[in-house]
Amino acid sequence: MNTVLIPSPLRSYTGNRSKVTAAGASVAELLGDLDRRYPGIRFRMIDEQDAIRQHIKIFVNREQVKRIDAPVGATDEVIIITAISGG
Repeated sequence: MNTVLIPSPLRSYTGNRSKVTAAGASVAELLGDLDRRYPGIRFRMIDEQDAIRQHIKIFVNREQVKRIDAPVGATDEVIIITAISGG
């Protein structure tokens, strides 16, 4: 199981938990598992073309991934960050 750190704007999906678990051999599989556990969360991060949304950054073991087919090891930590906008 992977530890996934959830940013504040997405915690409404996880019952306000900042840290959850999910499994998958790739970012896509992990996000699919996360969405099964917390319905609707994947759509907030991934667009209709299966690309990471512009305001979302995903890190696996502190390295940013650009594509959802990036591999994830069984015990890797995944960090999701949302960009803050406004003026």
